[in-house]
Amino acid sequence: MISAKSMRRRLAALGLLLSLCWGASHSQSVDPSKINEEMTKQEAIYRSDTTEGYIVNRGLSHYTRALPPAFDDSLADLGPDDRWLDVGAGEAQAILDYYAPEYDLKRPDVQKRSGKKAKAVAVSIEDRRTPLWRYTADRLGDDRIRYLANKRLRQYSTEELGRFKVITDVAGGFSYTEQLSQFMEKVLSLLELNGSFYTMLQDVHSDVGTNKPYYQGSPYLTEIENSDGSELKVCSWLKSISCVNVTCEFKNRWYPPLEAFHVQKVCDNVAVPALTPVHYEAGTPPERRFRLGNRTVKQEFPERDKAVTEARP
Repeated sequence: MISAKSMRRRLAALGLLLSLCWGASHSQSVDPSKINEEMTKQEAIYRSDTTEGYIVNRGLSHYTRALPPAFDDSLADLGPDDRWLDVGAGEAQAILDYYAPEYDLKRPDVQKRSGKKAKAVAVSIEDRRTPLWRYTADRLGDDRIRYLANKRLRQYSTEELGRFKVITDVAGGFSYTEQLSQFMEKVLSLLELNGSFYTMLQDVHSDVGTNKPYYQGSPYLTEIENSDGSELKVCSWLKSISCVNVTCEFKNRWYPPLEAFHVQKVCDNVAVPALTPVHYEAGTPPERRFRLGNRTVKQEFPERDKAVTEARP
């Protein structure tokens, strides 16, 4: 999933990366100007049609393989009154596959569920709608599928998006954001009670702890450190969020290996431990390091917000 070009860039920057490995970087101060510079580079990647390794047309079969096994059944169990949000959707091919006749043919309960699919919303930083998307949206009508672009997820209000039974992110915002704790706060605020967020990260220190960084001499793509400089695995950080149940699955047959996450929201009093970005290097996906803060940002969901009518784009 990481391109050869990205690998060459990593090897060329080996000296710099070695200085950023665990044990060497903890005493270094954060350089906001450097992070801002890398974010500018990252924006150029988002807007490009030719950047090697930046994939925008992942289909539903890719989602099924990359995400935890529960995702397939969660999606199939959605009814016409349920809603699915796909973050970092690109061309939204996964949603198109969900609405294609072939999807029903692969399900054993096709007669019962055919024609009764959930509404789906695709969110992307860049507008990558295809003629097939526009044709399908017109054919389905009734806002069954929507495509929102040109803003980050955190810039949408709950009133704009509504709430969702299933939220997915396959190499989207969860892999790219420089504000990981804020991203999770937003996702959980949009998730219905007992709803599920399915996502993944590649080249990350897994919960089982058996894998090393994919490229020798380089750090993991996403790292978290405690305030004392010790390592905090991404899975452990997710499990420290209140009001969620989390499962983590290491998939070592991917290149690079990835870890898939299932985050189920079980109550509304969500509190996400805050993370501060301390390193960001643009890429597909970028290298990121975060430091656990001393404060916790708490999300409250008043009763009046629980019934949200769907906003129009």
